[in-house]
Amino acid sequence: MCHAAARVQRSDPEPTATDVPDVLAPGLACVFCGINPGRVSAAAAAHFANPRNDFWRLLHDGGFTPRLYDPSEQFELLGLGYGITNAAYRTTPGSGDLRRGDFDRDRLEQIALELRPHAVAFVGKEAYRGLFGERSELGPQLRTIDETGIFVLPSTSPANAAVPYGERLRWFTSLREWLEPVPRPTARALVLDRDDRVLLVQYRDPDGQVWWATPGGGADAGESPQETARRELVEEAGLREVELGPEIWRRAPIFAWRGQILQPRERIFLARVDAHEPAPEVDLAAEWVAGLRWWTLDEIERATEPVFPAGLASLVRELLREGPPPEPRDLDH
Repeated sequence: MCHAAARVQRSDPEPTATDVPDVLAPGLACVFCGINPGRVSAAAAAHFANPRNDFWRLLHDGGFTPRLYDPSEQFELLGLGYGITNAAYRTTPGSGDLRRGDFDRDRLEQIALELRPHAVAFVGKEAYRGLFGERSELGPQLRTIDETGIFVLPSTSPANAAVPYGERLRWFTSLREWLEPVPRPTARALVLDRDDRVLLVQYRDPDGQVWWATPGGGADAGESPQETARRELVEEAGLREVELGPEIWRRAPIFAWRGQILQPRERIFLARVDAHEPAPEVDLAAEWVAGLRWWTLDEIERATEPVFPAGLASLVRELLREGPPPEPRDLDH
Protein backbone atom coordinates (compact mmCIF):
# COMPACT_ATOMS: atom_id res chain seq x y z
CA MET A 1 0.00 0.00 0.00
CA CYS A 2 2.75 2.43 0.83
CA HIS A 3 5.98 3.91 -0.37
CA ALA A 4 8.26 2.17 2.07
CA ALA A 5 10.98 4.22 3.67
CA ALA A 6 11.97 3.31 7.18
CA ARG A 7 13.62 6.46 8.40
CA VAL A 8 16.36 6.87 10.97
CA GLN A 9 17.45 10.12 12.53
CA ARG A 10 20.76 9.96 14.41
CA SER A 11 23.53 12.37 15.24
CA ASP A 12 26.66 12.18 13.12
CA PRO A 13 29.12 9.67 14.56
CA GLU A 14 32.71 10.60 15.29
CA PRO A 15 35.06 9.56 12.47
CA THR A 16 36.94 6.33 13.18
CA ALA A 17 40.36 5.44 11.81
CA THR A 18 40.62 2.23 9.80
CA ASP A 19 43.38 0.31 8.06
CA VAL A 20 41.11 -0.51 5.10
CA PRO A 21 39.35 2.32 3.24
CA ASP A 22 35.64 2.28 2.51
CA VAL A 23 34.68 1.64 -1.11
CA LEU A 24 31.61 3.84 -1.36
CA ALA A 25 29.74 6.20 -3.68
CA PRO A 26 26.18 7.57 -3.92
CA GLY A 27 23.35 5.48 -5.36
CA LEU A 28 24.98 2.03 -5.38
CA ALA A 29 22.91 -1.09 -5.95
CA CYS A 30 24.54 -2.82 -2.97
CA VAL A 31 27.14 -2.21 -0.27
CA PHE A 32 28.78 -5.38 1.04
CA CYS A 33 29.49 -5.10 4.77
CA GLY A 34 32.12 -7.35 6.29
CA ILE A 35 32.67 -7.70 10.01
CA ASN A 36 36.11 -5.98 10.36
CA PRO A 37 39.58 -5.93 8.79
CA GLY A 38 41.85 -8.87 9.52
CA ARG A 39 45.61 -8.49 9.58
CA VAL A 40 46.10 -9.55 5.94
CA SER A 41 43.51 -7.01 4.76
CA ALA A 42 45.04 -4.31 6.96
CA ALA A 43 48.50 -4.94 5.48
CA ALA A 44 47.10 -4.79 1.95
CA ALA A 45 44.69 -1.88 2.70
CA ALA A 46 42.11 -3.93 0.84
CA HIS A 47 38.90 -5.74 1.79
CA PHE A 48 38.85 -9.55 1.97
CA ALA A 49 42.55 -9.71 1.03
CA ASN A 50 43.27 -13.07 2.68
CA PRO A 51 43.85 -15.43 -0.28
CA ARG A 52 41.86 -18.09 1.58
CA ASN A 53 38.81 -15.82 1.80
CA ASP A 54 36.32 -16.69 -0.96
CA PHE A 55 34.64 -13.26 -1.22
CA TRP A 56 36.12 -12.19 -4.57
CA ARG A 57 35.62 -15.62 -6.12
CA LEU A 58 31.99 -15.66 -4.95
CA LEU A 59 31.42 -12.19 -6.41
CA HIS A 60 32.60 -13.42 -9.78
CA ASP A 61 30.88 -16.80 -9.72
CA GLY A 62 27.70 -15.14 -8.43
CA GLY A 63 27.55 -12.85 -11.44
CA PHE A 64 28.49 -9.57 -9.79
CA THR A 65 31.79 -9.06 -11.65
CA PRO A 66 32.70 -9.92 -15.26
CA ARG A 67 35.98 -11.51 -14.14
CA LEU A 68 37.75 -12.47 -10.94
CA TYR A 69 38.96 -9.26 -9.31
CA ASP A 70 42.04 -9.00 -7.12
CA PRO A 71 41.46 -7.27 -3.75
CA SER A 72 43.74 -4.46 -4.95
CA GLU A 73 41.11 -3.70 -7.62
CA GLN A 74 38.41 -3.09 -5.01
CA PHE A 75 37.56 0.42 -6.26
CA GLU A 76 36.69 -1.03 -9.67
CA LEU A 77 33.49 -2.31 -8.03
CA LEU A 78 32.06 1.22 -7.92
CA GLY A 79 31.68 1.24 -11.68
CA LEU A 80 29.57 -1.91 -11.40
CA GLY A 81 27.29 -0.38 -8.76
CA TYR A 82 28.77 -2.08 -5.68
CA GLY A 83 30.69 -0.95 -2.62
CA ILE A 84 32.31 -2.39 0.50
CA THR A 85 32.55 -1.33 4.13
CA ASN A 86 32.87 -3.00 7.54
CA ALA A 87 30.66 -3.23 10.60
CA ALA A 88 33.70 -2.53 12.81
CA TYR A 89 36.79 -0.59 11.79
CA ARG A 90 39.38 -1.98 14.24
CA THR A 91 41.84 -4.53 12.87
CA THR A 92 42.03 -7.74 14.93
CA PRO A 93 43.62 -11.19 14.47
CA GLY A 94 40.11 -12.61 14.32
CA SER A 95 36.53 -11.38 14.61
CA GLY A 96 36.28 -13.06 18.01
CA ASP A 97 38.66 -10.38 19.33
CA LEU A 98 36.15 -7.59 18.72
CA ARG A 99 34.41 -5.78 21.57
CA ARG A 100 30.81 -4.62 21.52
CA GLY A 101 31.95 -1.00 21.34
CA ASP A 102 33.84 -1.68 18.10
CA PHE A 103 30.59 -1.94 16.15
CA ASP A 104 29.37 1.39 14.80
CA ARG A 105 25.69 1.24 13.86
CA ASP A 106 25.44 5.03 13.62
CA ARG A 107 28.10 5.08 10.92
CA LEU A 108 26.35 2.46 8.78
CA GLU A 109 23.02 4.23 9.12
CA GLN A 110 24.70 7.49 8.11
CA ILE A 111 26.00 5.75 4.98
CA ALA A 112 22.45 4.65 4.13
CA LEU A 113 20.99 8.11 4.75
CA GLU A 114 23.63 10.03 2.81
CA LEU A 115 24.58 7.65 -0.02
CA ARG A 116 21.23 5.86 -0.40
CA PRO A 117 22.32 2.42 -1.63
CA HIS A 118 19.47 0.10 -2.57
CA ALA A 119 20.77 -2.56 -0.18
CA VAL A 120 23.41 -3.52 2.36
CA ALA A 121 24.55 -7.15 2.23
CA PHE A 122 26.18 -8.34 5.45
CA VAL A 123 28.93 -10.86 4.74
CA GLY A 124 28.23 -13.13 7.68
CA LYS A 125 25.60 -13.27 10.40
CA GLU A 126 28.02 -11.92 13.01
CA ALA A 127 28.49 -8.65 11.12
CA TYR A 128 24.73 -8.11 11.27
CA ARG A 129 24.45 -9.22 14.90
CA GLY A 130 27.31 -6.95 15.95
CA LEU A 131 25.45 -3.87 14.69
CA PHE A 132 21.85 -4.70 15.53
CA GLY A 133 22.24 -6.92 18.59
CA GLU A 134 20.01 -9.67 17.23
CA ARG A 135 20.42 -12.92 15.39
CA SER A 136 19.27 -13.29 11.81
CA GLU A 137 18.59 -15.96 9.26
CA LEU A 138 20.35 -15.82 5.92
CA GLY A 139 18.63 -13.93 3.13
CA PRO A 140 16.53 -10.75 2.95
CA GLN A 141 15.48 -9.09 6.21
CA LEU A 142 12.30 -7.18 7.08
CA ARG A 143 14.47 -4.53 8.75
CA THR A 144 15.50 -1.59 6.57
CA ILE A 145 17.85 1.33 7.05
CA ASP A 146 15.96 4.29 5.65
CA GLU A 147 14.97 3.07 2.14
CA THR A 148 17.87 0.61 2.07
CA GLY A 149 17.16 -3.12 2.22
CA ILE A 150 19.22 -5.63 4.20
CA PHE A 151 20.41 -9.07 3.11
CA VAL A 152 22.53 -11.46 5.18
CA LEU A 153 25.05 -13.69 3.41
CA PRO A 154 27.09 -16.55 4.84
CA SER A 155 30.59 -15.60 5.88
CA THR A 156 33.24 -15.98 3.20
CA SER A 157 36.02 -16.38 5.78
CA PRO A 158 38.15 -19.53 5.82
CA ALA A 159 36.86 -19.97 9.38
CA ASN A 160 33.48 -20.74 7.77
CA ALA A 161 34.88 -23.55 5.62
CA ALA A 162 32.36 -26.00 7.12
CA VAL A 163 29.75 -24.38 4.87
CA PRO A 164 30.34 -25.77 1.36
CA TYR A 165 31.32 -23.35 -1.37
CA GLY A 166 28.27 -24.30 -3.40
CA GLU A 167 25.97 -23.33 -0.53
CA ARG A 168 27.64 -19.96 -0.12
CA LEU A 169 27.46 -19.40 -3.88
CA ARG A 170 23.73 -20.13 -3.77
CA TRP A 171 23.23 -17.24 -1.36
CA PHE A 172 25.38 -14.85 -3.42
CA THR A 173 23.38 -15.76 -6.53
CA SER A 174 20.15 -15.25 -4.58
CA LEU A 175 21.34 -11.78 -3.53
CA ARG A 176 22.09 -10.78 -7.11
CA GLU A 177 18.59 -11.84 -8.18
CA TRP A 178 16.99 -10.12 -5.15
CA LEU A 179 18.70 -6.83 -6.03
CA GLU A 180 16.69 -6.59 -9.26
CA PRO A 181 13.85 -4.21 -8.34
CA VAL A 182 10.36 -5.69 -8.60
CA PRO A 183 8.14 -3.45 -10.77
CA ARG A 184 4.80 -2.56 -9.20
CA PRO A 185 2.09 -0.52 -10.94
CA THR A 186 0.85 1.91 -8.30
CA ALA A 187 -1.68 4.72 -8.08
CA ARG A 188 -1.92 7.44 -5.45
CA ALA A 189 -4.03 10.52 -4.83
CA LEU A 190 -3.17 13.98 -3.64
CA VAL A 191 -6.36 14.63 -1.66
CA LEU A 192 -7.12 18.28 -0.88
CA ASP A 193 -10.07 19.52 1.19
CA ARG A 194 -11.86 22.87 0.90
CA ASP A 195 -9.11 24.51 3.00
CA ASP A 196 -6.36 23.05 0.78
CA ARG A 197 -5.23 20.72 3.52
CA VAL A 198 -3.54 17.45 2.42
CA LEU A 199 -4.65 14.00 3.56
CA LEU A 200 -1.66 11.86 4.52
CA VAL A 201 -1.31 8.27 5.71
CA GLN A 202 1.07 7.42 8.57
CA TYR A 203 3.17 4.25 8.32
CA ARG A 204 5.06 2.66 11.20
CA ASP A 205 7.35 -0.32 10.58
CA PRO A 206 8.15 -3.08 13.11
CA ASP A 207 11.23 -1.13 14.28
CA GLY A 208 9.06 1.87 15.19
CA GLN A 209 10.24 4.08 12.34
CA VAL A 210 7.55 6.43 11.04
CA TRP A 211 6.85 8.21 7.76
CA TRP A 212 3.89 9.78 5.93
CA ALA A 213 2.68 9.49 2.33
CA THR A 214 -0.26 10.26 0.10
CA PRO A 215 -2.97 7.57 0.06
CA GLY A 216 -2.59 4.83 -2.52
CA GLY A 217 -1.04 1.49 -3.31
CA GLY A 218 -0.42 -1.29 -5.78
CA ALA A 219 -2.86 -2.12 -8.56
CA ASP A 220 -4.96 -5.27 -8.50
CA ALA A 221 -5.06 -7.38 -11.66
CA GLY A 222 -7.00 -5.70 -14.43
CA GLU A 223 -7.39 -2.34 -12.67
CA SER A 224 -6.84 0.96 -14.41
CA PRO A 225 -4.76 3.53 -12.46
CA GLN A 226 -7.92 5.53 -11.75
CA GLU A 227 -9.68 2.42 -10.41
CA THR A 228 -6.71 1.65 -8.17
CA ALA A 229 -6.69 5.20 -6.77
CA ARG A 230 -10.43 5.12 -6.05
CA ARG A 231 -10.25 1.69 -4.39
CA GLU A 232 -7.32 2.73 -2.20
CA LEU A 233 -9.13 5.90 -1.11
CA VAL A 234 -12.09 3.79 0.02
CA GLU A 235 -9.94 1.21 1.80
CA GLU A 236 -7.50 3.60 3.48
CA ALA A 237 -9.70 6.62 4.19
CA GLY A 238 -13.33 5.62 3.68
CA LEU A 239 -13.53 8.17 0.87
CA ARG A 240 -16.35 7.17 -1.46
CA GLU A 241 -17.58 10.58 -2.58
CA VAL A 242 -14.46 12.07 -4.08
CA GLU A 243 -13.77 14.04 -7.23
CA LEU A 244 -10.83 12.29 -8.89
CA GLY A 245 -9.15 14.80 -11.15
CA PRO A 246 -6.28 14.66 -13.62
CA GLU A 247 -3.01 12.79 -13.22
CA ILE A 248 -0.54 15.39 -11.99
CA TRP A 249 2.69 13.59 -11.05
CA ARG A 250 4.63 10.42 -11.81
CA ARG A 251 7.58 8.83 -10.06
CA ALA A 252 9.43 5.50 -9.98
CA PRO A 253 11.48 5.32 -6.76
CA ILE A 254 13.47 2.23 -5.77
CA PHE A 255 13.22 1.22 -2.11
CA ALA A 256 13.08 -1.74 0.25
CA TRP A 257 9.70 -2.86 1.54
CA ARG A 258 8.88 -5.97 3.56
CA GLY A 259 11.93 -7.93 2.41
CA GLN A 260 11.82 -6.88 -1.24
CA ILE A 261 13.45 -4.25 -3.43
CA LEU A 262 10.56 -2.55 -5.21
CA GLN A 263 10.22 -0.02 -7.99
CA PRO A 264 6.61 1.14 -8.17
CA ARG A 265 5.50 3.08 -11.20
CA GLU A 266 3.50 5.65 -9.27
CA ARG A 267 0.79 7.66 -11.00
CA ILE A 268 -0.56 10.37 -8.74
CA PHE A 269 -3.98 11.95 -9.29
CA LEU A 270 -5.48 15.12 -7.90
CA ALA A 271 -8.57 14.51 -5.75
CA ARG A 272 -10.89 17.07 -4.16
CA VAL A 273 -13.31 16.74 -1.25
CA ASP A 274 -15.28 19.31 0.68
CA ALA A 275 -14.69 17.81 4.11
CA HIS A 276 -14.12 14.27 5.37
CA GLU A 277 -13.18 12.48 8.59
CA PRO A 278 -10.84 9.72 7.40
CA ALA A 279 -11.73 6.20 8.58
CA PRO A 280 -10.23 3.06 7.00
CA GLU A 281 -12.73 0.46 5.81
CA VAL A 282 -10.29 -2.49 5.96
CA ASP A 283 -7.69 -3.64 8.49
CA LEU A 284 -4.45 -1.99 7.39
CA ALA A 285 -2.19 -3.21 10.21
CA ALA A 286 -0.49 -5.75 7.94
CA GLU A 287 0.50 -2.86 5.66
CA TRP A 288 2.04 -0.98 8.60
CA VAL A 289 -0.58 1.78 8.38
CA ALA A 290 -0.80 3.52 11.75
CA GLY A 291 -3.21 6.39 11.07
CA LEU A 292 -4.38 9.21 8.81
CA ARG A 293 -4.89 12.94 9.25
CA TRP A 294 -5.19 16.23 7.42
CA TRP A 295 -2.11 18.47 7.20
CA THR A 296 -1.77 22.15 6.34
CA LEU A 297 1.08 23.01 3.99
CA ASP A 298 2.87 24.84 6.80
CA GLU A 299 2.64 21.71 8.97
CA ILE A 300 4.12 19.60 6.19
CA GLU A 301 7.04 22.01 5.87
CA ARG A 302 7.68 21.78 9.62
CA ALA A 303 7.28 17.97 9.79
CA THR A 304 9.99 16.16 11.75
CA GLU A 305 9.03 12.81 10.22
CA PRO A 306 9.61 12.10 6.49
CA VAL A 307 6.79 12.95 4.07
CA PHE A 308 6.51 11.52 0.56
CA PRO A 309 6.81 12.60 -2.12
CA ALA A 310 9.74 14.75 -1.05
CA GLY A 311 9.08 18.48 -1.23
CA LEU A 312 5.33 17.88 -1.08
CA ALA A 313 4.42 21.30 0.34
CA SER A 314 6.26 23.11 -2.46
CA LEU A 315 4.70 20.84 -5.06
CA VAL A 316 1.20 21.57 -3.74
CA ARG A 317 1.82 25.32 -3.58
CA GLU A 318 2.91 25.25 -7.21
CA LEU A 319 -0.17 23.21 -8.12
CA LEU A 320 -2.50 25.65 -6.38
CA ARG A 321 -0.78 28.59 -8.01
CA GLU A 322 -0.50 27.28 -11.57
CA GLY A 323 -3.13 24.56 -11.80
CA PRO A 324 -2.64 20.95 -12.98
CA PRO A 325 0.17 20.54 -15.53
CA PRO A 326 -0.82 19.75 -19.14
CA GLU A 327 1.16 16.50 -18.83
CA PRO A 328 1.99 14.61 -15.61
CA ARG A 329 5.19 15.96 -14.08
CA ASP A 330 8.02 13.47 -13.59
CA LEU A 331 9.14 13.94 -9.98
CA ASP A 332 12.28 11.83 -10.50
CA HIS A 333 13.88 14.55 -12.66
